[in-house]
Amino acid sequence: MCKSYPSPGGSVVVVDDFELTISQGEFVSLIGHSGCGKSTVLSIAAGLTDLSSGSVVLRGHEVDGPAPDRAVVFQSPSLFPWMTALENVMLGVKQVFPHGSASEKMDICKYYLDKVGLSGALHQRAASLSQGMSQRVGIARAFALKPRLLLLDEPFGMLDSLTRGELQQVLMEIWASHRITALMVTHDVDEALFLSDRVVMMTNGPHAHVGRILDIPFPRPRLRAEVTEHPLYYDLRGSLIGFLEDHARGGKRGSLPKLQPEFQT
Repeated sequence: MCKSYPSPGGSVVVVDDFELTISQGEFVSLIGHSGCGKSTVLSIAAGLTDLSSGSVVLRGHEVDGPAPDRAVVFQSPSLFPWMTALENVMLGVKQVFPHGSASEKMDICKYYLDKVGLSGALHQRAASLSQGMSQRVGIARAFALKPRLLLLDEPFGMLDSLTRGELQQVLMEIWASHRITALMVTHDVDEALFLSDRVVMMTNGPHAHVGRILDIPFPRPRLRAEVTEHPLYYDLRGSLIGFLEDHARGGKRGSLPKLQPEFQT
């Protein structure tokens, strides 16, 4: 796929000939320098940005706009501040499960809010939540849609290191329970290694593309201490950092409720 933008000097190609196939149930991270087009790729996959050429295909169907079969967790969760945590999650659940009973929808919301550690804050307004708690709501909201593709745009980038580590573990545990196909944008090498099955390294823009793909062999389920103690951890970390340094120098280019959303077959 390709994405270009008009400019006074002519068209600027941000992402060019970007090709990537993600297997069902796989967790893939995109990593690269700021401005290389990572978030553009994610936005295209979400249907929020139009392609200049090429296509995005999800389970045999071409993506032509945003839809609830793709859930996005942004760096800032963008909650409705006057609504409670429960109400913010319920908004999407009502759209995706229109024929479900009120109790079924409530069960889904409570299940995922409990999974992210917010069972005691269901009725707390979003305006009063900390940044970390707000992001927990954002993660719960995304998983509650039961999407076919989970898209994460630096979901922990605005958090302190302690909260960041806690939420990485929360995300990993929920994802491992459901194996939703996931694509995450990150600048954090250690985050990519901990969460991913593969890490896709992007070259610098303009004309950014896939530069290298690294397979991550750590067994699942994962605990951070076990990952960092793996004999291959620092070799893999070195490979990622080496790629980024080369390009910085301008070198090489409870039980889950059973209710199913309408779009699933």
